[in-house]
Amino acid sequence: MNTKLTDRRYVVPFILITTLFFLWGFSRAILDVLNKHFQNSMDISITQSSLIQVTTYVSYFLLAIPAGLFINRWGYRKGVVAGLLLFGVGALMFIPAAEWGTFNPYLFALFVIGCGLVFLEVAANPYVTELGARETATSRLNFSQSFNGLGSLFATFAVGQFLFRGSEESGNVSLPYTILGIVVLAIAVVFSRVNLPEIKHDDATEDEGGLQKLGQLWSHKMFVFGLFALLAYEVAEISINSYFINFVTGLGWMSDRTASVVLTCALAFFMVGRFVGSWIMRRVEASRMLLICGVGTVVCTLFVLCNLGWLSMGALMCNYLFEAIMFPTIFSLALRGLGGLTKSASSLLMMTPVGGCGFMLMGLMADSTDNLVIPFIIPLLGYIVVALYAWRMTQKTTVE
Repeated sequence: MNTKLTDRRYVVPFILITTLFFLWGFSRAILDVLNKHFQNSMDISITQSSLIQVTTYVSYFLLAIPAGLFINRWGYRKGVVAGLLLFGVGALMFIPAAEWGTFNPYLFALFVIGCGLVFLEVAANPYVTELGARETATSRLNFSQSFNGLGSLFATFAVGQFLFRGSEESGNVSLPYTILGIVVLAIAVVFSRVNLPEIKHDDATEDEGGLQKLGQLWSHKMFVFGLFALLAYEVAEISINSYFINFVTGLGWMSDRTASVVLTCALAFFMVGRFVGSWIMRRVEASRMLLICGVGTVVCTLFVLCNLGWLSMGALMCNYLFEAIMFPTIFSLALRGLGGLTKSASSLLMMTPVGGCGFMLMGLMADSTDNLVIPFIIPLLGYIVVALYAWRMTQKTTVE
């Protein structure tokens, strides 16, 4: 089995694209801190604050296919530049939003950022899988996605400590977004001037229109199963991240500031899980690894639902280790053998972060039942779907 992560000719593009994973990991993780910040500063409920996730992730549903068509027409590099420009402009919109002082302008800014993230993820995720041998595509994407975890870790710690640094007043949320916006626009300038090689496929579908390719994808049954498995994972993963601080503070286990540090530790587990998973999957079949981790997340979530105090807390932390490899593994498995349909398939797969709206369901359940544990039924169902997909892929791999 080829264990080389990437080819020498692709080293520079691989490094450049991997930096993007840090950026959107940072941007998405800030949302998990913003929930509690806006609940405190604007006196809103968990359900109301969940509009932060809904506004951001609905952009994935609305823009993923247009982003895929754009990248099909103009290529990966221009897709990345377009994403960075939208991302940077949206981040800078936090400055007038802070002056306005109400919730809705922040939501609009987050929607624009979400549109930028769609372009980045539709371009970067499939591009990484193409930068080397097919055998190491899953390992390669897990490695790049590890820097997504690093960005998430940095965001929850730095921004969490900044916003929750005082008992009575919080930091100005526009400051971290202003810095982020400037950095992102500078990176956009870099990408506008570098050469990213386009990956060409020999099959006839390369010459067909983007909409025709989207139609062809529905005949690939394992791709369709992978699409729904990825959506189920996004519902589970994003919902837990967004609910985390509310959960541990609501049960009286810790303060907001401490909770942001513990969430950082959980995301550190997540990052380690991806690095370790990337290394293991150079030697172990990806579908088998996904099955083991799928079963692990189901068991951990059941422990949380049993409400066993600090044992449940430990299970919640372990869950981050098990779920770490899921997104890149499902993503790369779903793209296997699609050839010239890869860019179009990626655009459909990148609609799945709309699953982050599942946090609203958790918020509604928590607010209506006054029970902070019951909402974990939602991520449990998501992990069960992932485990079933992994089991089916393991069977398919064994037959092949």
